[in-house]
Formats: sequence, C-alpha cells, structure tokens
Amino acid sequence: MKNAYTLLGMTFLFVFGGAFVLLNQAHAPTVDEELLGVIENTMPMKLTSTAFEHGATIPSKYTCDGEGSNPPLSVSDVPEGTKSFVVVMDDSDLPQEIKNTMGITKFNHWVEYNIPITEDGELLPENYYNNPEIEPIGIAGKNSRGEEKYSGPCPPPQYEPKTHAYVFRVYALSKMLMFDKTPTLDEVEDGAKQHMLQNAELVGYYTRMTQ
Repeated sequence: MKNAYTLLGMTFLFVFGGAFVLLNQAHAPTVDEELLGVIENTMPMKLTSTAFEHGATIPSKYTCDGEGSNPPLSVSDVPEGTKSFVVVMDDSDLPQEIKNTMGITKFNHWVEYNIPITEDGELLPENYYNNPEIEPIGIAGKNSRGEEKYSGPCPPPQYEPKTHAYVFRVYALSKMLMFDKTPTLDEVEDGAKQHMLQNAELVGYYTRMTQ
C-alpha cells in the first residue's frame, strides 16, 4: 500500500510539473521579443548637425573667424520620459599656460538649458542668438567669457595644439532645471546629473592658422 501511495504521488508531481513547465513556456517571451525589448530600452540618443559631421572640421562661419553663429543641432532616439534638454559645448584643448592664467581646466563655449521637446527633433536653430525673429527656446547659461550665448571656436594659433576638439553634448532630462541666478556650464551639468536619462556627443575640430 505504501508503494502504491508513493507511485501515486510521483505520478501527480510528474503531471503537475509538466503542465507548469508548458504553461510557463506558453507565456514566456520569444528570443526575438526579448531582443526587441532590450533594443527599445537601450537605443542610444544621437546628436547631429547639418553644419558638420561627427569628427569633421567645424566650418569657419561658426567660429571667431566667421560670423560666430551657433551651428544648428538636432536630436533623435529621445528616451521616454524626457521633459527637457540641456546643450553645452566646451574645449579642453586649451594650452596649459592659458588654463593656468584663467584658472580653468576647459573653456566653456555654450550652455542652454530647459530646451523643450519638438516633433522634428530640432534643439536650436542656426544663428539662434543673433536672429531677432527667432523666439526664445531655452534659457542661456554663462560661458567662460561671461556671456549668455554661444561663443565660437577660437583656438590661439601661437600655442600648441593648434587644432582643438570641441565637444557638443546634449542631456535628456526628466524635468526642468531651476536656478536662483544665471548658472555656468558646470553648474548646469551638476544640476542635470540626478535627472539625466541619456546623453549624446558631437565632436568637431577647428584650427586657426593666423591671428
């Protein structure tokens, strides 16, 4: 009798266990579904400009040798939950002598925060600060010149390196930022850290051959 009960119990476990496995398999996502979910959640945001490609030379019209207007910037693959963007640009290739004189480690050229989301992905249009017909989009921070606008590349040709890399960055944030006074680029980046969903970079190069 004891053997009969044992056999009955084993049969029950086998049948119940098999049904449980089949049920789980029926509801488990396929490999393709799992991969799709990973791709959707990790698609990197992209920062682009129609003025130059990543790793290319920045046209002189966007520098101190030209009009000094800001290049147009756009963003794509924006993460879900984004409420605003921050755009910054800096140059860490300053000669050490200038860094020591100014007491800085990089020259901050541009900071704009609380930029809203747009359907076409445009962040800031070309010549945003010099065109009175363009309505204000975000809020400007203070660059290393003490100006609340874009300051174009202007590497001093008498120092090495003559070619500088300029890094444009965009931060997608889950909220707007608030400051009591006009912030610097570093202050905006510090404030953005705890609300950042994703970031992206666009790097351009510029060389000044004459003063």
